Amino acid sequence: MYIHDFTDGVSREIPDMKVTKAQAQANRARIVETASALFRERGYDGVGIADLMAVAGFTHGGFYKHFPSKADLMAEAATCGFAQSAAKAEGVDAEEVVKRYLSREHRDARGEGCTMAALCGDAARQPESIKTAFATGVESLLQALASQDGAPEHGKRAGDLRARRIDVLAQMIGAIVLSRACPDDSPLADEILDVCRAAVLLRLSAPLDE
Repeated sequence: MYIHDFTDGVSREIPDMKVTKAQAQANRARIVETASALFRERGYDGVGIADLMAVAGFTHGGFYKHFPSKADLMAEAATCGFAQSAAKAEGVDAEEVVKRYLSREHRDARGEGCTMAALCGDAARQPESIKTAFATGVESLLQALASQDGAPEHGKRAGDLRARRIDVLAQMIGAIVLSRACPDDSPLADEILDVCRAAVLLRLSAPLDE
């Protein structure tokens, strides 16, 4: 029996008996990353275990060596997606994050984009473990917005700042969801992005007491 080794980023078949702990961890990470992209692209119900493992370069039977169930992988893949989004936003100011997020490029790159925008609707119908992963993801995105806008996190305005970030995050995610629901060549798809981008940027720049 042979498995694929991705330890150094190169796929090669090696005898199963030679799999090291590091190789097993690398293989598992590849499955999670592949699942994260496929789930965003096709939705949870659109990806079967056999198909997922084939895309990742493994056999169907190897799945259960790494995960107890598909739901466990779904939760971990969501966390992976949130981490990828945070990494893309690191060191980027809030205005630029909004412009990149509410762009045609992000709207069209479903498998590479925001996990929230791609899978929130699916997550609402999943087990609690998936919802918990998404709740944690929402908090991580709010923290990312906090680090980007540079506003103080103490004092009487802390609650107002958090409310504004929730408002901004909800509008950004909703805009991508609505735009994707329109035909790709629909003028409305771009109009939604343009209107919401301008509104979010204005919201971020406005004083809290307005």
